[in-house]
Amino acid sequence: MLVQQNSSSIPSVEKTDIIYGLNARPPFTESLFVALQHFLAIFVPIITPTLVIAGALNFKPEDTAYMINMSLFVSGLATFVQVYKIGPMGSGLLSIQGTSFSFVSAVITAGKIGGLPLIFGLCFIGSFIEMIISRFIKSAQKIFTPLVSGLVVTMIGVSLIKVGVINCAGGFAAKADGTFATAVHYIPAGIVLFIIVVLNRSSNKYLRMSSIITGLFAGCVYAAFNGMISFASLKTVEWVCVPLPFKYGFSFDAVAFIPFILIYILTTIETIGDLTATSLNSKEPIEGEIYMERISGGVFADGFNSLLAAVFNTFPNTTFSQNNGIIQMTGVASRYIGFYIASFLVFTGLFPFTGAVFALVPPAVLGGATLIMFGTIAAGGIRIISTANLDRRSVMIIALTFCAGIGVEAAPEILVNFPPVLKNVLSSGITAGGLAAIISNILLPEEKK
Repeated sequence: MLVQQNSSSIPSVEKTDIIYGLNARPPFTESLFVALQHFLAIFVPIITPTLVIAGALNFKPEDTAYMINMSLFVSGLATFVQVYKIGPMGSGLLSIQGTSFSFVSAVITAGKIGGLPLIFGLCFIGSFIEMIISRFIKSAQKIFTPLVSGLVVTMIGVSLIKVGVINCAGGFAAKADGTFATAVHYIPAGIVLFIIVVLNRSSNKYLRMSSIITGLFAGCVYAAFNGMISFASLKTVEWVCVPLPFKYGFSFDAVAFIPFILIYILTTIETIGDLTATSLNSKEPIEGEIYMERISGGVFADGFNSLLAAVFNTFPNTTFSQNNGIIQMTGVASRYIGFYIASFLVFTGLFPFTGAVFALVPPAVLGGATLIMFGTIAAGGIRIISTANLDRRSVMIIALTFCAGIGVEAAPEILVNFPPVLKNVLSSGITAGGLAAIISNILLPEEKK
């Protein structure tokens, strides 16, 4: 049961070492540097789901390019909604929105059935599920406890670490050209990682706040001098992209909608975990009325932003986890940074040439930065878990969550004989672990006081 605790009962949140708190207004130059680091961390993850879906469904190149631009444009609008907090909608935290990976399999399946009109129709209708759930978050406090939220955040970090490691070794492109896991990629990744760790431990706040962008810049310089960056692709990039609502039409199919229902519910769980981590890293409460109001508003915005994504011909949005790692590493939790990030995203969506420049950053360079950020996300989840009463019941819930979540990450082939719908849902360690945490938290009896 979620019990109100005073601040002295919660393990020291001061250890997050925040330089600028939630409502602080950092100077322009500092804000710009921190926002750019957030942007670099989310640019590739935002466009990647679209690239995967486009490849699986054989979209025309011009349609793929358009949807990539819209994914950036909508992520900017969605981030503004989440950070600004419009009435009951939005968390008011430095929580960044982007295209969700969770829907990739369901979207591909729907695309094979009814093409783009069905995809965007299902995404549009499904977004109301999350908005409705958000109105009952306070009634579900017994389900979404700090223990459950902390476990989901930990699984998010653990799952993302795998992505960071693959990028450090060169990414999927390196697997194709035979250079995967060679020194060609490990050296720039190591340079980036080393610089970020050293500068992050500095007592100078400017060095700490710029640690990620400095590391990325150094990695890009090394990569450019070693022939790892080619500017040839910039010659064919369009200069302007105009948003057109429902450009590809709208349709609905009840059978194809079933997996979307479950994924939107699981996205709610993931969002609660992300927002809890953001709140903790910002030295804000992770229990009580203020916390629940932010969670409710954040989930509502998550659903609304997915609706917005469907209207502008891209895929469902969700809160991004990697930004929590940047908050921890830079010490900047100011929500006003979110307005800068939103501006960057909208600008790159409307003017694709800008985004194409950022897309030149090699996977190994990004991997060196994201690997450490993903690790801090997992560590943040452990800190949230530590606020719970870790009795025998809690330890059992933790064990079951890790068995399910880490199990499917380590051996995804165990799902090979599952029905397609279940296979799509449980193939993510985040959803498998999150479901295990929620179900075990509901079913395992409370210990007598």
